[in-house]
Amino acid sequence: MKKFDLITIGSGGGAKISSPAASMGLKVAVIEKDRLGGTCLNRGCIPSKMLIHPADVALEIKEAYRYDILNDPDFSVNFAKLIERISHTVDADSDKIEKSYNTHPNISLFRGAAKFLENKVIEINNEQIMADKIFIAVGTRPTIPDIPGLAGTPYMTSTEALRNTKLPPSMIIIGGGYIACELGHAYGALGTKTIFLVRSKLLRAQDTDIAAEFQKIFSLYHDIRLQAVPTKVEFSNNTFIVHYTQDGKKTSVSAQALLIATGITSNADTLDLINTDIELLAGNYIKVNEHLETNVPGIFALGDCIGKYFFRHSVNFEGEYLFDHIFGGKPKTPINYPPMPHAVFTHPQVAGVGATEDDLKSRGIDYVIGLNPYKSSAMGMALLSDYGFCKILVERKSRKILGGHIIGPEASDMIHMLIAYMNMNATLDDMLRTIYIHPALPEIVRNAARKAKIALEKNA
Repeated sequence: MKKFDLITIGSGGGAKISSPAASMGLKVAVIEKDRLGGTCLNRGCIPSKMLIHPADVALEIKEAYRYDILNDPDFSVNFAKLIERISHTVDADSDKIEKSYNTHPNISLFRGAAKFLENKVIEINNEQIMADKIFIAVGTRPTIPDIPGLAGTPYMTSTEALRNTKLPPSMIIIGGGYIACELGHAYGALGTKTIFLVRSKLLRAQDTDIAAEFQKIFSLYHDIRLQAVPTKVEFSNNTFIVHYTQDGKKTSVSAQALLIATGITSNADTLDLINTDIELLAGNYIKVNEHLETNVPGIFALGDCIGKYFFRHSVNFEGEYLFDHIFGGKPKTPINYPPMPHAVFTHPQVAGVGATEDDLKSRGIDYVIGLNPYKSSAMGMALLSDYGFCKILVERKSRKILGGHIIGPEASDMIHMLIAYMNMNATLDDMLRTIYIHPALPEIVRNAARKAKIALEKNA
């Protein structure tokens, strides 16, 4: 049996540990059953944004008439070439990672599924390996709902949707979360008629005001059917028919494609953890302590499979924390997450950091709101903005910024101002002391801060 200094299961976020550990001379085993680079590179963040950006461009072309630019909105999209370019780019990156692992003297790459035989022993391709320190970063996979008739049909999940080379005339999308909305936006802007079947509401995890604004604007571009519960799927003659109930009534809808985007499932259930003492939470997420260590000393878990945050930037933070505190000589202190930001790359774009209003209400925190629409700014006027806003939540007594939420153009960029302020534990006064470039979009954030100040003074 081969023994290593450490084993990482998963080559996405796990690379934040395996690569630097190998560079400092430790013998590292990396286990990966799919392409190197994890979900983000191969079937998530990167290919989806490479698809969404052309969709954004297509939408700008379609709406150029708003700026008195006359154009033909019936342009064509070489969808196959677009998808092939995206796939080639991410595959080349993945191959580069695999080559670097195979040529590194301290890394042994094992291609296949990891199975635990006992706490510190793993079987991979009928070979057994062990290590005193094991890092589990196996991520998640799309959840497939139990809808009668769905199994056996050529439906797509996000994985297939990002490799599909045929732009369908129409698509039913089951789901209303960020994956459904991002891919629905991409396909819709590029020419597919999109029909959403949503059990509750779109982007329900967002701040209430953000979710309401998003639903209002998103519905202008897509056929949104809320409170829709699928009951049966049929497929014949290259057409899907989805039967569903809505407001107590039975109905159906048909389309040439079907995208399932109803959530994600932890891949921890593939590891045969029943052969270990590792404890699991509901949904097969791995239970870890404040040091990201499981209840088995020396076995750690990070990323999506622990069920805390589901972003590449969060697993990167966790991986860097683990490397620094286990191998990098930093004192063993609990992981301290800064305010965790997020963004949804749709139209309209959404981004947020920190608490939502519902969070603050449930915790009984006294706060004020600063809300400023895009149209109430110079750049908003240039953009002919008729939707979108920045919303800042400020604690009344300390004047600390507790949360920030933006919906509108460049939201994922503008939110970084609020991320930085919150990381510095800044107050509303710090925001207002800052000079903002005129007439740049961040003046919307400044104006929201000014509104929060007015609210504080009004109720002082």
